[in-house]
Amino acid sequence: MAAPSALRRHILPLAGLTAGLALLPRTSAYAEEPASDPIKQIRRKPIYATTNSLPSLHEIAATTPPPASGITDIPQERDADPKSPSPTDRLATQVQKSRLFLHRYAVAAEDTVNTGMDKFMDAEHSFTSTITSLAPPKESNEKLLPGGIYVLVAAMAGSIISRNRNILIRFVTPIITGVATAHYVVPRTTKNVGDLIWRYEQKYPVVRDNHLRVTERVRHFIETGKAHSQMGLAIAEDRVHGVRESVQDWVKKGR
Repeated sequence: MAAPSALRRHILPLAGLTAGLALLPRTSAYAEEPASDPIKQIRRKPIYATTNSLPSLHEIAATTPPPASGITDIPQERDADPKSPSPTDRLATQVQKSRLFLHRYAVAAEDTVNTGMDKFMDAEHSFTSTITSLAPPKESNEKLLPGGIYVLVAAMAGSIISRNRNILIRFVTPIITGVATAHYVVPRTTKNVGDLIWRYEQKYPVVRDNHLRVTERVRHFIETGKAHSQMGLAIAEDRVHGVRESVQDWVKKGR
């Protein structure tokens, strides 16, 4: 009895160990088992499999995981050539060219207007300064209003005097009478006008030379006239003196 009981004590642990080894799983158990790849399953099919055994497109699409970054199922078209500009870029380029064109012409028009205004202001300033320079100084006591009237009347008188003469005399006589009266009535203003005319004549050598030539002839004529008048006056005085002496002698003889 003792032997079977001892044998039973040794056999029971061995039987429990054997049963535990038989029931112990040989593979690792995971919380979530990864789904099998359908592409691998397709590849594992034999090449001589029938058409009915192949999976359909709907099955493959259902088992395919979704794209990670916004890739759609429909294949996208090829991207355009990055070197060719887009319609928006071409429109922006045309708008830029139009704006630059209009700006360039606007600036040119503004410059033209400014140049014209500068010329007009310069001409106005030159005219006003010229007129101011012709006026006599205050210390000369010249009055332009009655003096100008006197000069105009003298020129009209010269035109009336020479109305029956030839055209040259009728043209020259009013000028001579007017200029002579101006030298006598408003000498400072006449001198300023002569200086202004001379400045303009210096810009044209031909006119300047003719003016000098005419002035020299007029001066020579005036000087000759003065000399002749003095000689005539001296002759007249001699004759008067001779007549006086003759009368005195006649009176003495009559007595």
